[in-house]
Amino acid sequence: MKLIAKITDIEIGENIIDYKNPRMRKAARGIVLNEKGEIALLHKKNKNEYKLPGGGMEEDETKEIAFQREILEETGCNVEIMEYMGYTEEIKSHSSFVQTSYVFISKVISNTNQLHLTQKEIEEGGELVWVMPEVALPLIQESFHNLKPSQYDDVYSTKFIVKRDEMILKEYILNYMK
Repeated sequence: MKLIAKITDIEIGENIIDYKNPRMRKAARGIVLNEKGEIALLHKKNKNEYKLPGGGMEEDETKEIAFQREILEETGCNVEIMEYMGYTEEIKSHSSFVQTSYVFISKVISNTNQLHLTQKEIEEGGELVWVMPEVALPLIQESFHNLKPSQYDDVYSTKFIVKRDEMILKEYILNYMK
């Protein structure tokens, strides 16, 4: 398995502090391509956040099943996994939290046109946008500097999400785009 990126407090401009017994989470996320070559982004307007679709794995799921479920929920699309890119690690010392995300490239095989966003995603202004990868990267990069907290997440946590997805997208553009 290839490590795409390891994001620590340093990568988001913070100091690493001592922490013990971090909470651990596994997730699946990645690139979802439509027939035009555009990729899906979840835009949380109220936080000024752009992120790749995906989320936490449930206990009995494989990383592939979790990816397909999360993509259906956040994009309304059934997808075919084309490639496994590798994984990312987020190590948040300030919240004693470590997340491993398994990253896939997929293509849309059908679109239900129905999102199943969580209440949190709805209240944060979640909407699906489709953009070319070379447009997505600056959207993600610019959002890093303009993030706002929500009642659910502070800017600290969201910076990890945006930085992680920037690294995933850079890897995709550099090594996988055709």
